[in-house]
Amino acid sequence: MISQNNLPRLHIVGDSISMHYGPYLEAMLADVMHYSRKLGDGVDPESANGGDSSLVLAYLDQLRDRFDYLMLNCGLHDLRHDVITRAFQVSLDQYAANLQAIVARARDIAPRLIWVRTTPVVDEVHNRISTTFHRHAVDVDAYNTRADQVMRANRVPTIDLFTFTRNLGQDVYLDHVHYREPIRAHQAAFIAGSLTQILKGTK
Repeated sequence: MISQNNLPRLHIVGDSISMHYGPYLEAMLADVMHYSRKLGDGVDPESANGGDSSLVLAYLDQLRDRFDYLMLNCGLHDLRHDVITRAFQVSLDQYAANLQAIVARARDIAPRLIWVRTTPVVDEVHNRISTTFHRHAVDVDAYNTRADQVMRANRVPTIDLFTFTRNLGQDVYLDHVHYREPIRAHQAAFIAGSLTQILKGTK
């Protein structure tokens, strides 16, 4: 095994989807990149969750470590809306503004930013289980499209985990939005391959 001291450093900030495929991804990148991610507080497991774009930006603002690559995703928390008020957690316009600020802040943390598109939502599956907030596939498309625009304008490479996961079918969910273990492994393999190609392109 190659010494981790000689490997490029990758730091990941993402939602619970990234937390779930993370262990698989870390193992797959063992000889390719030094893997790290947003750490929790050791008490609340969800504290390792990057959350919505406002929380990701706040985390980056206080992050003092430096890396070679920073891989980010957010969107699933932003686009969820209250079942009573119908208000989005983060509006689409604010989401775009947050992403622009995230891109600017990321330049101080790592020379290369990598974006991961938000994973799919199946309305009938999600909203049958989740009772306090809902998500809709049409909103996933809208938020992904706005993120695509921001990342393209800033020349940030994007890993299309959305399309990859959608092509795996609908019998993939553990609950309303999270995936079964085999699917997490597939997602990790797809991301690992994409990261390897990105790494080759920067040498």
